[in-house]
Amino acid sequence: MKTLKFKTNIKCGGCIETVTPHLDAVDGLEKWTVDTNVAEKILTVTGTRDNLTDEVIETLKKAGYQAELI
Repeated sequence: MKTLKFKTNIKCGGCIETVTPHLDAVDGLEKWTVDTNVAEKILTVTGTRDNLTDEVIETLKKAGYQAELI
């Protein structure tokens, strides 16, 4: 199980609602949360896939958001 953190542009609850179905559909992604109270809007994901970093970045890009591994 890996835990990764990403700096994102997910700003609010509405943004979280938008990305929820996209992130929930990622195979091997067990859990995710977004801390919108910090300037970097940190997305924390926990999962089992080897290429989880690329998958999360691509998934958010398709949903109209950006993510950068930190």
